Amino acid sequence: MWTLTLEDPQATHAAGIALARCLEPGDVVLLTGELGAGKTALTKGVAEGLGVAGPVTSPTFNILLVYPGRLTLNHIDLYRLERSEELVDIDYWGTLEADGVSVVEWGDRFPDAMPAHYALARIGMLDDTRRSIEVRGVGPRGEQLAEKWISALYGLAGVTRGGDLP
Repeated sequence: MWTLTLEDPQATHAAGIALARCLEPGDVVLLTGELGAGKTALTKGVAEGLGVAGPVTSPTFNILLVYPGRLTLNHIDLYRLERSEELVDIDYWGTLEADGVSVVEWGDRFPDAMPAHYALARIGMLDDTRRSIEVRGVGPRGEQLAEKWISALYGLAGVTRGGDLP
């Protein structure tokens, strides 16, 4: 597990672009953190890094938005779901197993529905602009993805080691 500080919204966006460069078909990234922590901002960076054209918005009311790019980006938001049984209605597991990549906001909402392999990014608010991001991988591919992403983050402007999550 690694913890980094993202000094401003531009660093959060750049972290998403760096993540996109590490993604392969079938990868899953689960994002956690309170409202306003920067989950969608990070995902917008992923979308830019994947070459997605057009605006990327939070899928809170749609639950799942799909964006074509170098890899298809499945942007999922589990915030409004109340039970893990509702995941069947959006073909959650089929989406995660497809050839694109999936970024899941509120990805820890249903622990029984977490995939076998994923990278987890827990974003915490340090103040109005700075964020702390804790990254870890689960399963062999998740661990590999987390390590590649952390390596890509070191040296980016506005990204420093450490940061205490609230």
